[in-house]
Amino acid sequence: MRETTLTFPSGDLTLAGTVAVPEGAGPWPAALLVSGSGPIDRDGNHKRLRLDIQRQLAAALADAGAATLRYDKRGAGQSGGSFLATGFWDNVDDAAAALAALRSQAGVDADRVLVVGHSEGALVATALAGRGTPLAGLVLLSPAARPGEETLRWQAHALEPSLPAVLRGVFRLMRTDFVAQVSKNHRKIKATRTDVAWVGGQRLNARWFREFLAYDPRADLATITAPVLAATGDHDVQVPPEDLETLAALVPGDVETVLVPDLNHILRHQTGTPTLKTYKTDVRHPVDPRVNELLTSWVTRRVASPA
Repeated sequence: MRETTLTFPSGDLTLAGTVAVPEGAGPWPAALLVSGSGPIDRDGNHKRLRLDIQRQLAAALADAGAATLRYDKRGAGQSGGSFLATGFWDNVDDAAAALAALRSQAGVDADRVLVVGHSEGALVATALAGRGTPLAGLVLLSPAARPGEETLRWQAHALEPSLPAVLRGVFRLMRTDFVAQVSKNHRKIKATRTDVAWVGGQRLNARWFREFLAYDPRADLATITAPVLAATGDHDVQVPPEDLETLAALVPGDVETVLVPDLNHILRHQTGTPTLKTYKTDVRHPVDPRVNELLTSWVTRRVASPA
């Protein structure tokens, strides 16, 4: 693929990303790649965990004949702004600005542009569609289909068995229920009024958490008429795999859902008991080829040919 750096405005800020295009002159279908939560750069990397998801998806889509734009989130990479002061709806606004920038690129067929969102990015894509943004399709990887607060409570239940033994022992000694403690922290976050706040001994992006906890994607899912592909791994411990069923029931348009065996939240192959503990070794391997195949075959069938 051929890559060029792109900057574009979002409100008062300037964001930066990379446009990748296949060989040839186009016109190409195109995908906006939206990453998960945290200060993630255009390739999908955090300072403490190099996921590389968006760069690998861009390469797979280029091989399939599609252009892409991936971008640094606010306060990450070369984009302006502060990550801690950024809210969930700011991220939706930034994705809308990135989508407009992608549509304007030479060689891109503006009528064949879709959004590929992973984790929080899947919620951002859903919210964009809920605004009535014209899209040729949505690909939702590791999506949730319930309010953010319910998702994080489910996540706490899923993660509790894999907590370090020492930490589980501390909770037992203090007669503290882990899930109840998580819910208590949520109440503290919802009581804050500033963009950034100290909660549970941590300096948090409080506005993002308030907006994420409150956002219920189900209303927006029920408005989507563009084709949808949704895929989750059965080893996901960060979003409920069963939400695929909810999503399929809500979306009134053409929807395809896939539960991928032995796939975790960061789109890597994982066997045994689902856990976060293997993430640092999982990322030494590429995104599971089954994810790339699902994505590229669906894009080829749905948007590869001009209308």
